Amino acid sequence: MIEKAFDILLETDDFMVINKAPGIPVHREGDQQGIASYVKSQSGHANWFLCHRLDRDTSGVLLMAKSKAAAAVLSQQFADRTVTKFYLAITDRKPKKSQGFISGDMEKARDGNWMLTQTQTRPARTQFFSRSLRPGFRAILLRPLTGRTHQLRVAMGAMAAPILGDKRYRGKEADRLYLHAYSLAFEFGGAPYQVQCPPTVGSEFEAFFTSEDDPWRAPQDLPWPKK
Repeated sequence: MIEKAFDILLETDDFMVINKAPGIPVHREGDQQGIASYVKSQSGHANWFLCHRLDRDTSGVLLMAKSKAAAAVLSQQFADRTVTKFYLAITDRKPKKSQGFISGDMEKARDGNWMLTQTQTRPARTQFFSRSLRPGFRAILLRPLTGRTHQLRVAMGAMAAPILGDKRYRGKEADRLYLHAYSLAFEFGGAPYQVQCPPTVGSEFEAFFTSEDDPWRAPQDLPWPKK
């Protein structure tokens, strides 16, 4: 039973940014309604348009437009890769390296999964940092430079450190998929916006940040790894 599907982080006349709960699909799946239906029923606004997507079990920052015109402007920024995105994750295994750049083509594998290859025809590209969270667990800060299906989950699997709770990619069983869309930076109407929201669901996320001045609280200022 889902207690709360979303929280509002920012709302304007043209769009709204929400914190989507894990377990909510962006589009309807069988008998479960998509996030737009939840937002419609609780907002009083009739028409909502997704500007990008998150996996069903990924929580976090999601941008939705109130009109087709606004959606076209915002969606184009995602297509043009001018939106800056940051994600947080937890793994119970040590990545092959503590920080770096992951790049490779993604190919379909069995049972709807994806795999990362060594070719670079149309690569999925991800930058990341990692650090110890507690004994046996590591915190991961991810910056995807492209937007492929399951990109971050596949990237962490390729680093021999699947995300905690990611049963699809051989992650250790947990109370949720420990992947959270942490921050979005975009423009609209000539004005810049940056919306950031730490994870609020999941026991392992409770001690993710070490202090109020934790440098990961300002991910845009970090010296991101280059290839």
